[in-house]
Amino acid sequence: MFGTVADKYLEWAKCKTRGGADDRSRYENHIKDRFAQKRMNEITSFDLERMKASQAKEGLSPATIKHCLALIRQIFNKAKVWGLYKGENPVKGVKMPVLQNERQRFLTYAYAEADLLLKELRKNLRTKKHKDLDDPVVHDMALVSLHTGARAGEIFGLKGQDVNFDTGMIAFVDTKNTMTRYGHMTEAVREILKKRMPEKPQDLVFTRHDGLKVSAVSNSFDRAVDRLGLNEGVVDPRQKVTFHTLRHTFASWLALQGESLVTIREMMGHKSFEMTKRYAHLIPDHKRVASANLEKRFREATAGPQKADDNVVPITAGGNENPS
Repeated sequence: MFGTVADKYLEWAKCKTRGGADDRSRYENHIKDRFAQKRMNEITSFDLERMKASQAKEGLSPATIKHCLALIRQIFNKAKVWGLYKGENPVKGVKMPVLQNERQRFLTYAYAEADLLLKELRKNLRTKKHKDLDDPVVHDMALVSLHTGARAGEIFGLKGQDVNFDTGMIAFVDTKNTMTRYGHMTEAVREILKKRMPEKPQDLVFTRHDGLKVSAVSNSFDRAVDRLGLNEGVVDPRQKVTFHTLRHTFASWLALQGESLVTIREMMGHKSFEMTKRYAHLIPDHKRVASANLEKRFREATAGPQKADDNVVPITAGGNENPS
């Protein structure tokens, strides 16, 4: 039965993959009732297309539906490796949902949205004058993300041994694509990390107030965003400010200052170049500058008589004159 193999896979994935817990939740909530009692060779591509359509009607996001199909594909693939199934993987015949979830919104430069948000995250709203928090952990994590492009999960997993003050480098080990990425410290990041360095190298840099590992961004981040009205009237989720917006802002700022896509890809740790190309439109366009310069030349050349020391060659209708 598919359910028996799925349980075997999920037990294996719990220790072997980063998303084991998420896979268990997806299976229990969206897949189990439909396929658990079916034999694996009874599940067809048509069945999966029906599941996809049904889930869409239920209001599941394209991303969730895609994750469900990917999980089923992984279960079939692993079943073949384990010798529990010999047929074709039915997911091969299913078109995956197209996701339109690329972040578009990024914060404006310092002393505007980014600066306002960081200041808001430092405030202790329980004091009359909203003095700074004694332990502004959300602020500090937000600043690290904004200055290095780190994901929330990468910051949660940051250990003392990953920080090298001599080289000014941070090793983000638990990355989304499982590859270690190195970030460069700004002075602000260096100051924060020095204050938070644990006694033991293997201990976490950022922890909850009870000393345990942070597992999610505090709701205080969203409340700060709401107080500033950054998401007021925004309906499109791609335009909403979330913690992940800080990483997107880091990349956007790199593009705006003219860094190459190769540099941005390396600093962001993108596995696919397609992910980096979304920032191409922000890079100052050398073609536009070249066209503007050419237009300037044409205007100068057709503006009338030139001065004796003018190096611009007049453009004539025939184009064969040899000025001397």
